[in-house]
This record gives sequence, C-alpha cells and structure tokens, in this order.
Amino acid sequence: MFFLQFFQGIYTFFITDPSQAWGRVLLVVLGILLIWLAYKHVLEPLIMLPLGIGMIAVNAGLMVLEVTTASGGTITNGLYQTAHGPVGNLFINPSLSNVDELTAFLQVDFLQPIYTYMFSNGLIACLVFLGIGAITDIDILLAKPGMSFFLAIFAELGTILVLPIAMAMGFHPGNAAATALIGGADGPMVLYGSLQMAPDLFIPITIVAYVYLGITYAGYPFLARIIPRRMRGIEMNWREIPTVSAGKKFAFCIATFTLLSFLFPVATPLFASFFLGLAVKEAGITRFQEFLAGPLLYGSTLFLGFTLGALLGVDVIFNPKVLLLLLLGIIALVLSGLGGIIGGLIYARFSKKPFNPLIGLAAVSCVPTTAKVAQKCAYSVNKKAMILNFAMGPNVAGVITTAIITGIYIAGVRGGFLA
Repeated sequence: MFFLQFFQGIYTFFITDPSQAWGRVLLVVLGILLIWLAYKHVLEPLIMLPLGIGMIAVNAGLMVLEVTTASGGTITNGLYQTAHGPVGNLFINPSLSNVDELTAFLQVDFLQPIYTYMFSNGLIACLVFLGIGAITDIDILLAKPGMSFFLAIFAELGTILVLPIAMAMGFHPGNAAATALIGGADGPMVLYGSLQMAPDLFIPITIVAYVYLGITYAGYPFLARIIPRRMRGIEMNWREIPTVSAGKKFAFCIATFTLLSFLFPVATPLFASFFLGLAVKEAGITRFQEFLAGPLLYGSTLFLGFTLGALLGVDVIFNPKVLLLLLLGIIALVLSGLGGIIGGLIYARFSKKPFNPLIGLAAVSCVPTTAKVAQKCAYSVNKKAMILNFAMGPNVAGVITTAIITGIYIAGVRGGFLA
C-alpha cells in the first residue's frame, strides 16, 4: 500500500468507500465513451469532447489533499474524509463560501477562477450568447415571422409541461422551473436559469442539460421518423424567401431587445448579450463579429464543456435527485421535439405552398444544431430537399421564446407565483 501512495489516483481507490470507487470508474468510462462519440461526430464534439476530458480528469485525478489558508489554517478540497486524510482534486470546489477558503483555492485549483468569475454569476452563458448572436441569421425569421413563432411556441411543449410534472414529483418550484428549461434545448439559458432559480441544483441540472443536448444531435433523427417518409422529403424553394434589408434586421434587434428588457428585466443580461452579437453582425462591424463568432464563442464553449466535465465528480451521481433530473430532462426534450413536429405537421396541413414538417423540429432552440438535424433528416430521404434556410427561422424564434419563458419562470419564482 505504501508503494501505491506514489500513484495517488490508484491509491485513493483503496481508501475510499467501494461505491465511490466504482462510481469513479463508471464516470471515467462514460467520459471515454463521450469522447469517442464526439470523435465520431455522433454527439456534438464542441461540447462533448472537452466535457469528456474534464470527467476523466476529475475522477481519475483524486488525491489526498489539504490546503493551507493565509491565516495558517488547513482546509480541504476533499469530496470525502478518510482515515488517511481528505481526498480531493486540483480542479474545482463549487461549494466554497468563506472568503479565506475561496482565496486559498483560487491559487490551487486551476479551474477555480473560471468557475468563480464566469460560472457562479452566469457570465459564461452571456459570453456564449454573444457569440451565438454574431452567427445567427434572422432573414427567414423576419421574412416569415408567423411560421417561425408558430412552430417555436409548439416546440416549447416540454418547457411548459415538465414544470407541473416536476412539482408533482416533489421538486421545489425553482428547481422544477430550472429543470423544465432543459426542454428549450438552450444550454446557456439552462445555466443562467438554474443559477437564478435553483442554485442548490445548478451543477447537476446544467450537466444533465448539456449531456442531453449532445445526445439530441444523435437522438432527434430517430424522433423525426414519426413524420411520414414522403413528407420528410418535401422540397422547398429557398429562392422564394424574401430579401430583408440590413437596416430592418438591425432595427428588429434593437426594438426586440428593448421590449424584452422592459418586460423581463431578470433575463436582460441574456437578451443584451444575444442581441448585441446580432446587432454587431447586422451593423457590419466585421472585426467585432469575427472576434465574437470566433475566439469568444469557441473559447467560451471550450471552457464551458471542460469545466462542466470537471464538475461531474462522483459526488454528483450520488445526489438522489440526479436520477429524477435525468428522467425529467429526457421527458422535456422529447416533449419539445414532439411539439415541434406536431406544429410542423399542422402548418404543413394548412400551408398553401409545399412545407416540410421537419422544420418544426428545428424550432427546438439549440442554435444551429436542431436546424442542421432537420436538414440532415430531409437530405437522407431526398438529396434535393434543402430546408436549412427555412429551418433557421423557427430555430432563432425558439431562442426568443425560450428566453421569454426563462424570464417568466424567474419572475414567477422570485415573486412566489409558482408556489
């Protein structure tokens, strides 16, 4: 046993509870699986690859660890206390509240500054939204606003129905509302909303949301098979999309942002971030747009995934509410996908022009993933079915409707209206 102390990651298997040791093994294997599926592009690699790496690192890299504070005391980043000392890691301690402890760990855990200054206040979500705004195309949204918002409302089915379902299962209104937001398939929105409404479950809710968003990339094509094959292959003429001037798009950004900020001040940081990125794009400020759409978006996404993976320690899976979150999360996403498909089928039934109901699936607001999934499903049936341009309208509308619901939920929780 003395020899194993030189190899702390292995040594800690023998000094912790067997259930914790097996939990670590399970999470390491899951991390490897996520990395492989990301490598094969079965899951979204932008999130799943760094998330998988973080999972492996935090669960393999446990060690006996104590930290000395400025006042001379000793504290631990330990997940567990053992007879051989506290066991912890060199990544993150999300439970710190004492200033002395926080100061000490900011100098020890290399992801602690990112978590403290970017996660716990929702900044990382706003940075991602800045980048998303800078790459978002709103032409079809403005050209066909009725179609876009009609489908987006249907695609909020999971976001709406899971709230009463979660409350019926014993969740506090704030926890239930934050969990329901998973149905919007908008990771930054879930992160921001859970920080505001469910800080005690922020970590598992956000992790479940992002893991499921990666799975959506692979799972929604199976859900799309509910639509008859001949309808999945319907061709649409993208040349019929009216041209919208840059001035109108810019005016829409500013007007919509202002209105939403008046209505839902609690979600203004998200509105400001998304519409600032969008306004930069439509104003033609090329250098800002290149920065927001490139280094900022991809850098934020990288550290978002890596930090979430590092937060997924074995202590998270032993939280008794995690299994319920996993169940509610999949229910929310399936219901939202079904809602979008139902909306697409209804719109196709009454549309005077050929309409591919797969566009309803794109209204689940994971920009631009669900729009690409809809295009992929259509292309697999008919190589001439190019619907991506049309799908971006409800895709962007879904971001707006999910943000509105987030604002309503946060206001309702704070005001006690959801109790």
